[in-house]
Amino acid sequence: MTGPPAQMPAADAAPDLASALVADAAAAIVAAFGRYNAEYRVITRRAPERFENRDWTGIQADVVERLELYSSMVRDTAAALQERLGAAARDVALWSAIRDEYARQITELADPEFLKTFFSSITRRVFDTIGVNAAIEFFALDLDPLRGITTHDVTGSYVNRGSIELLFEELLSDFRFRTPWRDFEGSVEHVATDVRLHLQRERLPGPIREVEVIRPVFYQMTRAYVVGRILGGGWVLPLAIAFRNTTRGVLVDAVMLRENDVSTLFSFTRSYFHVDLERVGEAVLFLHSILPRKPVSELFTVLGRAKQGKTERYREIFRHLADTADRFIRAPGERGLVMACFTCEKLDVVFKIIRDQFPAVKTVLREEVIAKYDMVFRHDRGGRLVDAQEFRRVRLPRARFDPDMLDELVRECALSVHIDGDDVIVGHAYVERRMTPLNLYLRSADPDQAELAIIDYGQAIRDLAYTNIFAGDLLLKNFGVTRNSRVIFYDYDELCQVTDCRFRDLPEPACDDDETRGESWFYVADNDVFPETFLNFLGLDDRLREIFLDKHHEILEASWWRSLQQRLQRGEVVEVLPYHSFRVRVASSA
Repeated sequence: MTGPPAQMPAADAAPDLASALVADAAAAIVAAFGRYNAEYRVITRRAPERFENRDWTGIQADVVERLELYSSMVRDTAAALQERLGAAARDVALWSAIRDEYARQITELADPEFLKTFFSSITRRVFDTIGVNAAIEFFALDLDPLRGITTHDVTGSYVNRGSIELLFEELLSDFRFRTPWRDFEGSVEHVATDVRLHLQRERLPGPIREVEVIRPVFYQMTRAYVVGRILGGGWVLPLAIAFRNTTRGVLVDAVMLRENDVSTLFSFTRSYFHVDLERVGEAVLFLHSILPRKPVSELFTVLGRAKQGKTERYREIFRHLADTADRFIRAPGERGLVMACFTCEKLDVVFKIIRDQFPAVKTVLREEVIAKYDMVFRHDRGGRLVDAQEFRRVRLPRARFDPDMLDELVRECALSVHIDGDDVIVGHAYVERRMTPLNLYLRSADPDQAELAIIDYGQAIRDLAYTNIFAGDLLLKNFGVTRNSRVIFYDYDELCQVTDCRFRDLPEPACDDDETRGESWFYVADNDVFPETFLNFLGLDDRLREIFLDKHHEILEASWWRSLQQRLQRGEVVEVLPYHSFRVRVASSA
């Protein structure tokens, strides 16, 4: 929408003029989404070249650029429409007509739900909508972005003609990169052997019938993936093949055949994929067939369509409220000093709202907390940071709140929460996937489960560090355990970058009195960190303490952190892979 603003007639002007106004505004929004989607795909299409050139810093820059694109396009489109509509810019009847005309114009376009979400984003910005304005938005609990999808153009099939090796040779031949293979025959054998052993181990009846895969390659940080499923006589296996580009060429790095493994690849704790899909809904429908426990909202999000994922999560929440009598209650775990956290019974999400005031032990400001969550949104989450979706101006039914929880929100979060009649208005909140707090998990876990959890807790600290994140507050209550038993960090108010810290060895006491003092006998700056003290605050019993020390004693040494700092400052990208637990490589030297 360029050029000087036109003088638009009011909504109640002559019918043909009003009709022209409605058609023009609807077409302008369709065109704006087209520009957004085109630019989105331009950024996404850089991924193959980034992978082939081993340009890992470039892919990280693309991640940030693509994330910022949606909000900037909505902002610019809303401003242009307000300028062109003039006095009629907040005319509800006009916008209702524009919405209906817009719906007609997008009927034959790919992924029409994306365009509806884009339209609603614009109206929410123009009207500062609280909750949902049904008169002008596309929001209904019965809207389903996967409904009506009958085509399967996004996938391709490979039929088993009697040899698993020939089957996967044909498949891999179709996914050649401009970078030469390091060992094509070896990669074929890698896939065929892993698949054959898995079939034997699972004792699946009959041979493979065919392999069906999504045609475009999935790119995520330093890896490329082919994603699909293996079909046999009455059984289906998920399939993800990981490719690594080394200095000597491309090779198959891993084959994932279990639902939990592929689910980890598509986790809410990892960076979004760069995959150039003509029709995203088709891909989501296919992925949901192999990952049925994964919410549709998360599949849209991990494919890079974060706004659509947020829309679907909103619908999931309100469908749950409509179908149940569940209440909003305090989230399990210790009471947060910075965030008030509540959940809905039997719903797999947590709402986090910043408190108006923090106790003296917390020196962080509200604006800094928001900045840290924003940083996590743009950062490589490395499989260890939960994806927190930011919601504004949400309207929730007051009657569904536990009285104590509502009282806490009104008293301690008044900057974000107020009551409006029968509704609770949440002005600002983060919504995350619900997990079991690690401290609670350890209380009820059997010895083997507890051992694995504390080992993975130490690995989570390492993985965060490899991605240049220091959690700050390492207390067990700030980490959660997923349904796949992975330990994830979710409390961001003290989070910072490893390269911004000063990791120090504890000074030797000058005398016996120094050791018994209640305060430090030496100067401690704000960014000073003493890894030797980490274990003192975790409250682990002797057995778990010894297990932690056996597996992760290095992270209690300042020298380990200083060495990692030097690597990060040199620009090394230290990989944290979504497969092969505890497997880490330095990408720049692979």
